[in-house]
Amino acid sequence: MKKVVVIGGGYGGLRAIEKLSKYEDIDITLIDKNPYHYLQTEAYGYIAGQFDMHDVAIDLQNWCEGFKERVAFIHQEVTSIDFGQKSVHLDGIELFYDYLIIATGAKTNFFSFIEGLRENSFGVKNLQRAHNFRIKFENIIYKKLQHEEGSREGELNIVVGGAGLSGVEVAAEMAYVLDDYSKTIGDTAKEIHIYLIDASDTILPGMGQYSIDNTKKRLEALGVKILTGAFINTVDTTHVHFKNGEKLPYSFMIFTGGIKASSLNDTIENEKNRINQLIASPELNIQGTKDVFAIGDCVEIRDSEGNILPPTAQIAEKSAEYVAKTIRQRIDGVPSQPFDSSVSGVFIALGGKYAVGEMFRYIKVKGYIAYLLKKAITYAYYLGLRLRINTGFKNRIR
Repeated sequence: MKKVVVIGGGYGGLRAIEKLSKYEDIDITLIDKNPYHYLQTEAYGYIAGQFDMHDVAIDLQNWCEGFKERVAFIHQEVTSIDFGQKSVHLDGIELFYDYLIIATGAKTNFFSFIEGLRENSFGVKNLQRAHNFRIKFENIIYKKLQHEEGSREGELNIVVGGAGLSGVEVAAEMAYVLDDYSKTIGDTAKEIHIYLIDASDTILPGMGQYSIDNTKKRLEALGVKILTGAFINTVDTTHVHFKNGEKLPYSFMIFTGGIKASSLNDTIENEKNRINQLIASPELNIQGTKDVFAIGDCVEIRDSEGNILPPTAQIAEKSAEYVAKTIRQRIDGVPSQPFDSSVSGVFIALGGKYAVGEMFRYIKVKGYIAYLLKKAITYAYYLGLRLRINTGFKNRIR
């Protein structure tokens, strides 16, 4: 029986387990410092109050129980890894492995060169920070509804720093909610403004022009104020200060402008890039081994032409599927091929039942059709999790 240890219950970690669990000669253990799987791709809807907690969090213990004793779950944080001894160290536990998959993901990179950014803004990579941001957003709407002193008169600004995929989706969903709320709490909802800020010359840098153009049109229609080519210098408790000397008053700020690999990477002696991602071999191995793999956002992943692939859930899952297949091949003594993949497509949720999407370079859609396609993809993923977790829940209460 081969022992496979997976560190990290994100998109990549769960997909790797799904693929490996079909082999009876493999024993799997999942380790995560959180007891839940966080659906980060749905953060935009949760923050804006469109989704509930159960829409973005899945209990990992119940999910693992759904494999009927094939997968064990340990709710602890990994402190270190001994690659020579092939062991993972937890608080009071040493766990040995034949194959190890590091899938610890990434966290928001609150750039240290922007003074006050970390102290005065929220991220979405962490469920707790997303939850706190949701409360802040709802409190502003509540104060407007109550016509509380200081909120009835004057404008309030919500700042989204970073106009990549996450930033655009959060800004669009909040703007849509505010527009919808204006029917119930009156024109005071229109006094809450959403600012989307990015240092790049365009929103969605690196994406296709079709997505950029149609996303910009949708954001402008929703009333989002877009500031591109805007360099943030400092952030204090009341204002965002730009390098050109201008400043913007704000009520609260969310930052989605960058990521860096999780803290476990700090304990690993391996080549890393500027955002602390591990540099792996073409077969996604680290430490010069054939039994330790890194997948998802914690590792720099390239296609066959050497282009760095974006740190998305899609790439995390594709790298997980590849590693699961490669582990099977290593066990069987079958030669494996280097990882080679690409982004199949991307869908951008833009408030309400509207989205923009590009698939396989040639298919381009927007509006309600794109929304339906995005929801179908999300629902298929969520349904798979729910079916597994329902099985696990039933097993636990027997």
